[in-house]
Amino acid sequence: MDTLPESLLEIHEHDAPDYKPLVDFQTWRVALMNYTSDLTPDKINRMQKHTETDEVFVLLQGRCILFLGEGDEVVTQVHAVDMEPNNLYNVKRGVWHSHTFSEDAKVLIVENRDTTDENSPFVGLSMEQQKQIVELTKSLWG
Repeated sequence: MDTLPESLLEIHEHDAPDYKPLVDFQTWRVALMNYTSDLTPDKINRMQKHTETDEVFVLLQGRCILFLGEGDEVVTQVHAVDMEPNNLYNVKRGVWHSHTFSEDAKVLIVENRDTTDENSPFVGLSMEQQKQIVELTKSLWG
């Protein structure tokens, strides 16, 4: 088999826990995110939003619940979506979100390349909202 020059094709993988950007090109970035123990339902105490970009999630394997929060400065209501493999979930700019993963989960993420901590603030969740995330997970995953 021929060895392809890197100028024709890059191949990336990520099997470690958490988020890792793999391809940055012009204005966009592709990353993978895997199970991480700090995003188990009982540990989710905040949500993040991106003020400059939408963010696309695609479940490649395992299970992932995408938590979405209504509200501008604080989260006023929490929703949960049990992601289905190979569907594209586009979280709109300015929407609070977080997620939890099964241990075998792998999620593809597409976002603007300039998505940083400076344009992606976090907001804390109330104790009631944290309990709600645990309950939503139990209702979706048993």
